[in-house]
Amino acid sequence: MATRNQNLIPQQQRGAAVQKQKAVVGKGGEVKSRTALNNISNNVENVNRPITRSFGAKLLANAQTQAVAAPNKKPVTLPSDNQIAPRVPVPRPATKKQVKPVPKQNEVIDLDSESGKGTKPMSISDPRPKKREVHSLTSVLSARSKVACGISEKPNSQIDEIDLPDVNNHLCVVEYVEELYTFYKQQQHVCRPIDYMDKQRDINPKMRSILIDWILEVHHKFELMPETLYLTTYIIDRYLSLEGVARRQLQLVGMCAMLIACKYEEIWAPEVSDFIHIADNAYSREEILVMEKEILNKLEWYLTVPTAYMFLVRFVKAAKADKELEHMIYFFAELGLMQYSLIQYCPSMVAASAVYAARCTLKKSPLWTDTLERHTSYSEPQLLNCAQVLVNAHVAAPDNKLKVVHKKYMLEQFGRVACHPPAVGLIEGLKSVTPSSSS
Repeated sequence: MATRNQNLIPQQQRGAAVQKQKAVVGKGGEVKSRTALNNISNNVENVNRPITRSFGAKLLANAQTQAVAAPNKKPVTLPSDNQIAPRVPVPRPATKKQVKPVPKQNEVIDLDSESGKGTKPMSISDPRPKKREVHSLTSVLSARSKVACGISEKPNSQIDEIDLPDVNNHLCVVEYVEELYTFYKQQQHVCRPIDYMDKQRDINPKMRSILIDWILEVHHKFELMPETLYLTTYIIDRYLSLEGVARRQLQLVGMCAMLIACKYEEIWAPEVSDFIHIADNAYSREEILVMEKEILNKLEWYLTVPTAYMFLVRFVKAAKADKELEHMIYFFAELGLMQYSLIQYCPSMVAASAVYAARCTLKKSPLWTDTLERHTSYSEPQLLNCAQVLVNAHVAAPDNKLKVVHKKYMLEQFGRVACHPPAVGLIEGLKSVTPSSSS
């Protein structure tokens, strides 16, 4: 309270002085003289006023304003409540730095030393980092494989015409795809199934057809990859070529063959419980695992084999097939899986015969082209016997009890290609005119 009274007295006195200085009114109410009160910040020494918080803030603001207006002026000192105030440093006004022009790319500038001697020109390159070229994992692995095998990239003039659209697709490996299929044609004779029905006492070709028909149905229901289907058939035939099987175990062999093929080809393979359910609990989990192990040991874990599907993919490309022709080719190929008599032919011939039978059914002209003969390595006469087996299967498909393939290719998504009339007369006419060649 005492401090407040001390601060109040000078303010009242100063207020009265200000009222005296405002105006002097003469006679008639005219203003004779008027003295305005100067800025308080300019008369700090003449005003005997204690510094309060609000008043000190005003003085500081005014002092900073004046310092900005006159940067060479000394900072203002403000008294505190005890008439002694610390010196308040006034911030200097911000001055803009002179920005040196950035030299353009490849511009040569001279950097002089203090003595001005020994100047050397210096070239300034583009400071921006160059964009890093990104390579995919597939391209890196392909490049390393080529270097390891000593294979250099072929120019486009040496690439086959059917592979030119896929030059930029590293997964097609157009540089050495022909060498791959040359290797496949050599390896298809290794570990190839043989005619085994004479060695089997409890099974016959009809029972095998029933098993493959069931395998086709399970494959379609599980929506598996086509590679899985063809590998499953190979494992079944290969195992039956090496081991005798009882009638009750035939379906178990088919289940385990598909289980192995799924583990080899599929990303998400069906589990053992799925096969138990699909077989209506005919076999236990232990029986399936024991048979799976027995099959793998009998095949010596050799599963990397060129099946007919590998050749189908290449031959469909060589035929420049549209969707209808492509569906028809796969229709004949799946019909061929059920025909035990085709086991005598190698996978590449079965695939080429499926292409030939499909072109005959759709009446393509010509029936066999030079491009197909070059890529399949088979002439038209060499395919007639195998193609006739496929066409006869097409004839019997509508009335056959085993009609999973026929029903599948009667669907709209496969173009209903099974509805086309079989090319029996065309094949028989060609056989009568052209002498056939053995495989």
